[in-house]
Amino acid sequence: MSLSVHTFDKNKLNEYLEYHIPEFQGPLQSTKFKTGQSNPTFLINTANKKFVLRKKPPGKLLPSAHAVDREFKVLKALAETNVPVPKVFHLCEDDTVIGTMFYIMEYVEGRIFWDPTVPEVDTNIRGQIYEATNEILANLHQVNIDKVGLSDFGKPGSYFERQVSRWIRQYRSAETAVYRDVEDLIVWLGENTPNDDGLISLVHGDYRLYNIMFDYEKPEVLAVLDWELSTLGHPYADLAYQCLQWHLPKMGITPGLDEIDTKKLGIPSEEDYIKSYCKKMSIDNIPNWSFYLAFSFFRIAGIAQGVYKRSLQGNASAENAMELGAAVPILGKLGMATINGK
Repeated sequence: MSLSVHTFDKNKLNEYLEYHIPEFQGPLQSTKFKTGQSNPTFLINTANKKFVLRKKPPGKLLPSAHAVDREFKVLKALAETNVPVPKVFHLCEDDTVIGTMFYIMEYVEGRIFWDPTVPEVDTNIRGQIYEATNEILANLHQVNIDKVGLSDFGKPGSYFERQVSRWIRQYRSAETAVYRDVEDLIVWLGENTPNDDGLISLVHGDYRLYNIMFDYEKPEVLAVLDWELSTLGHPYADLAYQCLQWHLPKMGITPGLDEIDTKKLGIPSEEDYIKSYCKKMSIDNIPNWSFYLAFSFFRIAGIAQGVYKRSLQGNASAENAMELGAAVPILGKLGMATINGK
């Protein structure tokens, strides 16, 4: 990938931000975060304050992907809820400023746990970290979407039927090879989508431990990050997506908890994590769990395939795009194993 793909005119950006954001006082310095496979993300340093810039990548993009304007809208809507998010300052829809749409939000100082085994903390703290992520997820799924102005943030009803079709289209748009397990997974999902049960909530779309910023000193969530895939949908989609980590092996870009003694580490089992969520949501259990997991495996395979395809075109944001491409057939195999009860 060319190094010039994600560069921009800092002087022009500085002038624009000084005009539109009262708190902003240049000159600015920008540093690209290494993470952020989808939307390039930059730390913006000024003399008196730090900001974060999230932008659409350049080039030809998949339909409905990289929606930084939707990220901005949901972050603004959640500002006064019990779901902690960064404060947003401005959305720029003018492509002439830095080449693509972008928004500016506050820089939250905290720590992110990239490994679900959370090796950085003591055993007694790990359970509290997982409980905190569980609580925030339940809070998110109980947000009053009408009250926060998000009633038009997605199509209500038949979420999984629409999502299965959407991610098949997304996957086909980015397809670079044929993988038997992925093909079998696509067929199974189409034939086993459960009937709509009427549950509708705001969903994050990528709710995983490394998209959550924690306080340095205590297991408290400071901010949930990366809302690009958020929409109105089914709450179990978020829960299943996070629970993939109990099924993923401890491999490279997607480290998981499979074959790890989570009890010894102080980490709840998948069953206990689900029970804790159900208690907060005042429900007894979750039927069709294998479908939700299988769909989540296919969805993450679709995301990985999209990043890989963009890397071939020179537009991918993260350096690990090639590794993501190699993960696609593995994710298909894991999805089929979930269906077959292995």
